[in-house]
Amino acid sequence: MLDSFQPPTRLRSITVGLLCCCLLGSCLSARAEEKSSDLAVDQAAGLRLATFDVDATPALGAPMAYDPVRRLDELTLRCRGIVLVGAGEPIVLCAVDWIGIANEGSDAFRDGLAEAAGTTRERVAVHALHQHDAPGCDFTAERWIHELGLAGYSRFDGEFHRQVIERAASAITAALPYAQPVSHVGWGVAEAKQIASNRRILGPDGKVRAVRYTTTKDAALRAEPEGVIDPQLSLISFWSGDKPLAALSYYACHPQSYYRTGVPSPDFPGIARFMRGQSLPETLHVHFNGAGGNIGAGKYNDGAYENRLALAGRLADAMKQAWLTTEKLPLAADDVQWHVEKVSLPPALHLNREKLIAELQAEPPTGYIVKADQLAWVERCESGHKIDIACLSLGDIRVLHMPGELFVEYQLAAKAMRPDLHVAMAAYGDYGPGYIGTEIAYGQGGYETSANASNVAPETEAVLMQAMRELLVDDAPRGQ
Repeated sequence: MLDSFQPPTRLRSITVGLLCCCLLGSCLSARAEEKSSDLAVDQAAGLRLATFDVDATPALGAPMAYDPVRRLDELTLRCRGIVLVGAGEPIVLCAVDWIGIANEGSDAFRDGLAEAAGTTRERVAVHALHQHDAPGCDFTAERWIHELGLAGYSRFDGEFHRQVIERAASAITAALPYAQPVSHVGWGVAEAKQIASNRRILGPDGKVRAVRYTTTKDAALRAEPEGVIDPQLSLISFWSGDKPLAALSYYACHPQSYYRTGVPSPDFPGIARFMRGQSLPETLHVHFNGAGGNIGAGKYNDGAYENRLALAGRLADAMKQAWLTTEKLPLAADDVQWHVEKVSLPPALHLNREKLIAELQAEPPTGYIVKADQLAWVERCESGHKIDIACLSLGDIRVLHMPGELFVEYQLAAKAMRPDLHVAMAAYGDYGPGYIGTEIAYGQGGYETSANASNVAPETEAVLMQAMRELLVDDAPRGQ
């Protein structure tokens, strides 16, 4: 699955340009004409699965979240996923090796894949893995930058992001005629050892006294206990008889070992995914970051370069152990359901449209999280936009699809709500909210719930918990 060959930058640019011209002129219209007939054929054929996997690596000189690309590495960034057809309208699950996909960027990504798959936006889940040497995508912020005539915000230029959306959509169109029948679903879990630790270290007063970031050079902070984490890696697999078609893994942890290198990198989760792909070359491996907003590898990572491979090896071993413990169960179309709860997340009180515009016009652009991201989120909230919280049911398996940099407590709460089921969670969906802490966390201090990191109010916990209960506790059919 890995594209190890990278053509010269000029040739890549020419190729992308030719592809965009051809696809915009013919491919989209062909999809519109054939979508209805293809969907009827897919549903008549029973449950089937198609996979897609495309390059999502920016070119030399292109902006990323923090730095422009100065060199391309052996491992590329990927945009990959599955399309499940035959159980109502198709369901698309997609994971992207980017730091985040927010607001109208998330909408556009889901719309592009939905059109290609012959489905609706509500039945498409797109998640970032949150690697930091990678691009970020926010078309709402991009629009504001253009409308205000601001310079120096090149990371919001969405031309490359739109190319990747079209690339993924074209891959889905090409893959659907070759979708394979699905007979079984597999579920396996394993403990991922010596990877995750809680970033927020509390003092005797219940306040955050230190943040153990993903790179922690302070030996005393590394010596602190792991804290509240979810040590389990969950693995869902789809099978056609004895042939495994795809493996989807879920693990909650910030994915950084080191960054700010100017080299696009899928970091240790991407390397672990690659290792498992080499062991199962006919099976597409898709990895999702769980609720890892307050979780990182800081206890086990002092920033030494060799730690990247060490962490990758441990994660790959957990993926392998989950594979070896997998239990296969028959899966029919009636066992597959997709439910959606639409929620309005309350914005943080410190966010003000007029103030943000004035600050954007007066301040130079610095850092990753800037006023443009916050302004984009304020606009979304004021417009009445709602975020889709989705749940995929596969027999006794449930997968929750959540927004933002969610705290691990949400993942643990979801599992506690239905101990009789197998529950997994993918976070880092719509990245517009930024960090999403628990209500109590906002009074504890620390970076994750600060005004620079979180765009939502403490009351967000109640909204998300209620949506999770609706999706997990009440199994009655709802929005499809």
